[in-house]
Amino acid sequence: MNATENLSVENAAEEAQQGVPRRTRIKLCGLSKPETVAHAIELGADAIGFVFYPPSPRSVSVAQAVELVRNVPPFVSVVGLFVNATPEWVGEVVSNVGLSLLQFHGDETPEQCELLAGVAGLPWLRALRVAADTQPADLVKSALNYSAASGLLFDTHVEGYGGGGKVFDWSLIPAELAHRAVLSGGLNAQNVNDAIRRVRPYAVDVSSGIEVPGAKGVKDHARMAAFVRAVRAADAE
Repeated sequence: MNATENLSVENAAEEAQQGVPRRTRIKLCGLSKPETVAHAIELGADAIGFVFYPPSPRSVSVAQAVELVRNVPPFVSVVGLFVNATPEWVGEVVSNVGLSLLQFHGDETPEQCELLAGVAGLPWLRALRVAADTQPADLVKSALNYSAASGLLFDTHVEGYGGGGKVFDWSLIPAELAHRAVLSGGLNAQNVNDAIRRVRPYAVDVSSGIEVPGAKGVKDHARMAAFVRAVRAADAE
């Protein structure tokens, strides 16, 4: 199973038809240390994310990422997050790091996303930032524009590009997009159960919610474990 399959609508529909208990996929993002990657894998994360955006406090270099992915086992997707990246930068990362999926988190147009994904030869996610004045119709329109994406990541519109730890109004996500949704934006062990029950996303994505308070990029192993437990508890309900 590859990253495209992990995030495919077809798999979710097939599971539902067969009566398989729903399982929300989990992506733990912004990892930067080998022990944190190992812990994420031990917890059963479906995907781990690395930030290739130098201004971010969670950013990793190509050399760091090469070491971080060295012991990632099969069936765990490795996601590279890019913000307004050049084809040269994406090409450099992909040629050295074994990524499974690209995540575009900046101001990339559909054409730019497809160009960069073509350079990498990989499927991709598009992050859609949800602001206070965003309407459901806006998200439907964006989903149509980015129809070539393997999935849509819904994040809170904050200054910069994500990782702000802020929650948006989940009710803005139209029900018809939930099967493609990777829900992000201020999630943590305390609110993810409610988020899953309300949205029923295909996957959830967390970064700041599993960090040591006040220390961006420093993951807390206990918070990581609590987040995964909360997701599984929501699925069990």
